[in-house]
Amino acid sequence: MPALPKPLLFCVLPACLASAQPATTPLFWPDRTGPTNDGVVPAAEAARLPLEWDGESGRNIAWRTELDDAGHSTPVIGGDMIWFTSATEDGKKQFVYGIDRHSGRVVHHKLLFENADPEPLGNPLNNYAAPSPVLEADALYVHFGTYGTARLDPATAEVVWQRRDINVNHYRGPGSSPVIHEGLLILTLDGINEQFVTALDKKTGATVWKTNRTTDYGDLDAEGKPTRDGDMRKAYHTPTVFDLAGVPTLVSVGSRAAFGYDPATGRELWTIRHGGFNAAIRPLLIKNVLILNTGSERAHTLGVRVDEGMKGDITESHVLWDREKRNASEAGPVLVGGLLFQITRGGILSCMNPLKGEDIWEDRLDGQHLPGPIAAGDRLYFCNDRGQSHVVRAGDKFEILAKNQLPEAISAGMAVADGALYIRSKKALYKIAVK
Repeated sequence: MPALPKPLLFCVLPACLASAQPATTPLFWPDRTGPTNDGVVPAAEAARLPLEWDGESGRNIAWRTELDDAGHSTPVIGGDMIWFTSATEDGKKQFVYGIDRHSGRVVHHKLLFENADPEPLGNPLNNYAAPSPVLEADALYVHFGTYGTARLDPATAEVVWQRRDINVNHYRGPGSSPVIHEGLLILTLDGINEQFVTALDKKTGATVWKTNRTTDYGDLDAEGKPTRDGDMRKAYHTPTVFDLAGVPTLVSVGSRAAFGYDPATGRELWTIRHGGFNAAIRPLLIKNVLILNTGSERAHTLGVRVDEGMKGDITESHVLWDREKRNASEAGPVLVGGLLFQITRGGILSCMNPLKGEDIWEDRLDGQHLPGPIAAGDRLYFCNDRGQSHVVRAGDKFEILAKNQLPEAISAGMAVADGALYIRSKKALYKIAVK
């Protein structure tokens, strides 16, 4: 933990008041996948990021702040502050962290929700603070799935509103992060008992619309009950709003089907049937091709043609290509220079042409990969469960540029602000910057 600054003996009152209110802009990294929702670092920031660092020697480590409890949520950054969520291992207490990005000082460690009897996770990967926050200049939105959603004031961390009545049985824990579209906060809840997308008025928290999935899961047993208690119906997807052939479309992937919705009303526009479940990876768009991932087990990557005919069931008419093997399951892919890069949980890294669906190369990185990479210029940054961060050239040939080491496992996504890289490990938050 960085040393706390010594208190001032005296100060002019306006200066004291100003110092008590941290800046909330600019919005450096307002979403789990950055300012453009695709894992791409802005060019001006990318040019300043370090290539190498080391936790043991302290090379390019600006500070390290110890953290309590657990969480997969990716930090979001605005102005002076870094925000993310955490939870006790048993899920009975859920928190929001606010950390000064300059010093690493913990400004807020606020208890938001208490749960008397949280659902068992039933798996070794997830935890009770997996969904990432989303940030605006005047609002921080945090989401813990069925356990609660809240809007906070990023200047004070005070709760503006909260909801605890939007519920499903996650069965394996929550995972879908909220997204902002105009005046709406959009939530995705694909549990074993209910599967729906809903939009809240971001100022008041009131429900604006709710749309149930229309998926035919094909999983009913002889008694008409879902097999495996409905385990094949759940998903962890975070959607994105795109302009698809002039139509604003919320692209949302659930178990067994992907959907396009009108983000203003929740009306279903189109659907694509697929064979996957546990969908977690955010969609991407390149030219007139939408890129979707179908889930965690035997995941497929799909290329979908974008045109004015996207209406109804477009499975047969619009799927251009289907990559059937060695696809990512948790780590979101990135697009750089017209190429798509993705990594499997087991570390198989691939590069492909997303317009044609053709593979260009494959290789392997060490460790288990849950967080998605970020792209900074022609560099790709990957983190794994061994505390390693590989920096790979984003090109048509496999090339490792650097291999860096921190002492703890990493399962949260990276964030960038003002030329520095922020990495949340299992035990600490690091600021990494060129010294």
